[in-house]
Amino acid sequence: MSETRAAWAELLAVLAEAGERFAGEEWMVAGDRDVAEAHRTIAHILQSGLVSHAEFDAERPVWRRIVTPTRKFSGDNGDCVYFEAPIRGDRTYRVSGNLAGAVYTAFTVEVGGSDGAYTERTGGVLNDTQFDIAADGSYEIFVGGEPRQRNWLGLSADAGRLISRHYFEEVSPAAAEAHVPLAISNLEPPDGPPPPWDDAGVAASIGRVTTHVRSKTIDGPSPTKRPAPPDWVGQTPNEFPVPQAPGDFALSAADAHYSLGRWLLGPDEALVVTGRWPECRFASASAWNRFQQTLDYVNRPVSRNRATTTLDADGSFRMVVAHADPGVPNWIDTEGHPFGTLFFRFFLPEGVVEPLVAEVIPFDQLRT
Repeated sequence: MSETRAAWAELLAVLAEAGERFAGEEWMVAGDRDVAEAHRTIAHILQSGLVSHAEFDAERPVWRRIVTPTRKFSGDNGDCVYFEAPIRGDRTYRVSGNLAGAVYTAFTVEVGGSDGAYTERTGGVLNDTQFDIAADGSYEIFVGGEPRQRNWLGLSADAGRLISRHYFEEVSPAAAEAHVPLAISNLEPPDGPPPPWDDAGVAASIGRVTTHVRSKTIDGPSPTKRPAPPDWVGQTPNEFPVPQAPGDFALSAADAHYSLGRWLLGPDEALVVTGRWPECRFASASAWNRFQQTLDYVNRPVSRNRATTTLDADGSFRMVVAHADPGVPNWIDTEGHPFGTLFFRFFLPEGVVEPLVAEVIPFDQLRT
């Protein structure tokens, strides 16, 4: 059997195993809707593997969208356009782009993951306060190589991916509409073109896709075996931890503050979340299903940023997480999910981010 056929068979086997385990009792998946959403998640992760990791070349990197309205996983955000590119720790790269109206732009080095696996941790961040921006919004930064005083992001030997974040705070979801110009080039490229695709190369490509699917499904801990989460991840339903910086948690933004809470609501209940937007570059709350996929931000009010939030007279907000439109401002649609996640992000906050207060109340009392 060729290496390619063997790799293909392994991918199909992993997909079948994920369908049985990740979408089954081991991951506490029960009911037709849960099973359906688990399989949709697997399909989106497979799509990610094919788009970003199958043809993965750190010598000749190409930016690719990580998530879109039709490819969701790992806690995406409808207000952000995310890209990733393969890198090596012993190379120097030039990145050029344009803010294109984004209120926050940053580049993050992810350690590990060059084989398609989930990255180990964040290895450094460079945001738009740390590089020069021309009057037209254009910029150029360097990643890796000899240190520079500005416009530079260092690389460790185990660097595997470069991620970019482009946050917009507008009424319409940027992830569905925004165009962000971005280019990357290796300043120390190899001589000549890459070798033609052959059996070993295609098998390795399929292997990265398989590893990507495994690492984000069955190789991850099941709900009963997960390690203790960071302090900004809530463990009690209908409560939110004090917002705080995530440190070097993989795929996080070290210059942000996070607070992740989970709703658990009966059919006639709503969760009211009150708080204040801090002085910061960007702030939002996004609703996810249990598989860390955003809900339908293109067609439903499943998230809020400062442009889409109505404030009370004292400057505070009152968000309402509910299964149906309550007829009051700042509704966040659960799409009928009895439980799910509401994730608050605050980028470059100034001072202390005030705690969020949550209360479950009967749905029919929301207007009183």
